Amino acid sequence: MKEVNSKTIHPAIQKLLSFATSEFKVNQEYERYLKSLNRKLYSFEVEGVLVGCIGIEIINVNECEIKHIAVSSDQRGKGIGSKMINYVNDKYPLISAETDNDAVGFYRNYGFKITSLGEKYPGVERFLCKFNSK
Repeated sequence: MKEVNSKTIHPAIQKLLSFATSEFKVNQEYERYLKSLNRKLYSFEVEGVLVGCIGIEIINVNECEIKHIAVSSDQRGKGIGSKMINYVNDKYPLISAETDNDAVGFYRNYGFKITSLGEKYPGVERFLCKFNSK
């Protein structure tokens, strides 16, 4: 895992972030990681190829919120997402994330406690996922 802080967005990071947010917001979100002191973006490589990223917002010394997590399509199901969460969890024992129905199973399988937030957007149920390794 490497912290991403290059002024220009790497094409692989751009593509990965587009899986976790809309394509229209990728550059805006990347800028937020560069400019905000309480946000960090990390990349994950396999054999020198960038295949995953995880972005967090630091709440306090023990807690963070996952803002974005993405793994390239051909690398999914190989434990990369879990490895990225393990890395973050080593630094922050309390982790939260808000997600949709597509990703809630991933968080549930990792051991996050899931709470429905209801329909935050028309036709889209959102979930609060919380993990405490203490």
